[in-house]
Amino acid sequence: MQETRMEYPRPQLRRDDWFALNGEWEFAFDDGDGAAKYEGGRAAFPMRIRVPFSYQYEASGIGDRSHHGTVWYRRTFPDRARGRRTLLCFNAADYETDVWINGRHAAHHAGGFTPFTADITPYVRRGENTIVVRCRDPLDPAIPRGKQSWTGEPFGCWYVPNTGIWQSVWLEYCAGDGLARMKLMTDVDAFALSVELETMYGRADRAELIVSFCGKTAKRCEFSLDPSVTRHTLRLSDGAPASPEFLWTPEHPALFGLDIVLYEGGKESDRVHTRFGMRKIEIDGRGRILLNGAPLYQRLVLDQGYWPESGLTPPRAEALKEDIALAKRMGFNGARKHQKLEDPYYYYYAEELGFLVWCEMPSAYAFCSGEMGRIAEQWREIVVAARNFTSVICYVPLNESWGVSGLRLDADCQNFARSLYYATKALDGTRLVSTNDGWENPTETDIVSIHDYAETGCGFAQKYRDIATADNGERKIVADGNEYRGQPVLFTEWGGIAMDGETGGGNWGYNSGAADAEEFYSRYENLVKGIAACDLQGYCYTQLTDVQQEVNGLLRADRTPKFDMERLRKLNSK
Repeated sequence: MQETRMEYPRPQLRRDDWFALNGEWEFAFDDGDGAAKYEGGRAAFPMRIRVPFSYQYEASGIGDRSHHGTVWYRRTFPDRARGRRTLLCFNAADYETDVWINGRHAAHHAGGFTPFTADITPYVRRGENTIVVRCRDPLDPAIPRGKQSWTGEPFGCWYVPNTGIWQSVWLEYCAGDGLARMKLMTDVDAFALSVELETMYGRADRAELIVSFCGKTAKRCEFSLDPSVTRHTLRLSDGAPASPEFLWTPEHPALFGLDIVLYEGGKESDRVHTRFGMRKIEIDGRGRILLNGAPLYQRLVLDQGYWPESGLTPPRAEALKEDIALAKRMGFNGARKHQKLEDPYYYYYAEELGFLVWCEMPSAYAFCSGEMGRIAEQWREIVVAARNFTSVICYVPLNESWGVSGLRLDADCQNFARSLYYATKALDGTRLVSTNDGWENPTETDIVSIHDYAETGCGFAQKYRDIATADNGERKIVADGNEYRGQPVLFTEWGGIAMDGETGGGNWGYNSGAADAEEFYSRYENLVKGIAACDLQGYCYTQLTDVQQEVNGLLRADRTPKFDMERLRKLNSK
């Protein structure tokens, strides 16, 4: 039986007192009349489901892969507030979520990949309380959905969907005004931490920052809070640059602890625990990517983040740590987390293990005003969450012109891509942006990316000798009417090599299968050498694991290796 996810769900913004809502809930499909029956929480719910797993996957206890556009959940919970405020927290629910507490509507959120919190204090009563959740997830290609099929069936490289609650749900408590949002930015050159704090109600009047390193308090300060947003910079030394022992790198993932304490009228109203790494990612005048001033060659692996038993939901928090450890054993120093904002434990473990992460927007697939609005809002929420993760060094708002299929020529698509680049830089100017990863790169991008699934790398140097005019055989690398301005170039998808015995019957890889492991190693080495001959800034191999019908992983879907991991590590170190 699938374990229940009972760890604290949000490790990088933790409150001490919380109550898990994962586990068994009552559940119902709504095929037309659910609002009248279920909204008030009184009608019988015919099924049981194990939250946070979606009904489509066996981990939920249901495993029904037919489409149901609306689903309902119900359970009870005790009042544990003891005079404090009660916060209801979701890490993700797909796509549109409404919540009722004791029959009263308490929260609404649109977007399938981002966390949200609601203060439900006015709706909670002493004793037992009832929570009802409705999630609507239509098969609409104009809704951001990433790798979830919108046809009702998996096809190509799109998979069985995850409908409804698919990440953890919990309650937590604060004594008064609480921290609603934070932004943590580090300055390596000044050895300083800049914070931006936004409170829930604007009533907290002071904040305290307590910074620790290796378990010992390193710095603390107090400052006044504005009613809306407060910015404050804390210098961790006399202004000299941070020394190497304090810098976060894949080889030396140093981390600082941080407690943020809010006070309201002299009394502590909220306390959260988080952490940060002191590091800087930038591009120098020679088009090189630098990490803390040193050249960084990225050896990334494409990671879809799917599991056979639970789809998009990690079956255990430790499963994410294990994925990172396996990737590192094969010689990768990072991952392009493809088409999803991952469970927060992924970024937490990536910080601890020293693993670079690219954060990507889940695509929609029908360019229109509705799609643009939904992408812009969901991407804003993703960046606001991801900018506090030290491991994240690059953002990808668009992939392969998905959802903006006219990007090569169409002015509206190109302007939308530009708007996402500038919005991303406004929200977080400290990371890099690959605006449309793969091809048809606009001028407005920090990284020019190439996707090429050629079977041999022998022609790469000739094919990509002039990035401004190059194409991968099907698509131009730079969009028409745009310019290549010397940005770093990375090969961000290649390989996709399946094995002959695994393809067929609907299963596939990106090019012809390898007859045996020796042929795989030979082809892998040839492709790595071809990329190296292009003098690029790194690569991203497709992909870490098999996913449903796509069987081009270095690991099987259950994470057992297909190949000798030490041999792969040596190939990736050439």
